[in-house]
Amino acid sequence: MNDFAAIDFETANGRRSSVCSVGVVIVRGGEITDRFYRLIHPRPNYYSYWTTRIHGLTAVDTDGAPDFPEVWAEVAPAIRSLPLVAHNSVFDEGCLRAVHELYGMEYPNYRFHCTYRAARRLMPQLANHQLQTVAAYCDYDLTTHHHALADAEACAKIALRIL
Repeated sequence: MNDFAAIDFETANGRRSSVCSVGVVIVRGGEITDRFYRLIHPRPNYYSYWTTRIHGLTAVDTDGAPDFPEVWAEVAPAIRSLPLVAHNSVFDEGCLRAVHELYGMEYPNYRFHCTYRAARRLMPQLANHQLQTVAAYCDYDLTTHHHALADAEACAKIALRIL
């Protein structure tokens, strides 16, 4: 696969609709051609202790951020006709569907591929198949894990190697 968009969402709380940041990495011809990162005002607008502990974002970071439809209006044209790739795509696709539903937006049936499932199948020797483990195995330094853009770029690098 040489043309795709790697995507990663972070959420403010346990609800998939509470996306608070998105990272997108566009790959064309096997090369990263564009990167996109935005903070998003989450709905519902509260941060759980655990999610903040994971990604470090709080309401202070996103109170002035745009709502999802405004951010997605920037993303959608860039990913049109591209398959989407995510590490644990069940989570990221679930977020994307939930936030589309929350805002009454038509979901365009994006086609998702999962580097987590591919890594489990192709790299059974790894102790686990978490993003940082697979990224390290693929010689990608993911020092800012749980930053949506860094995670999307790691996913893109993994996808270029194994998909």
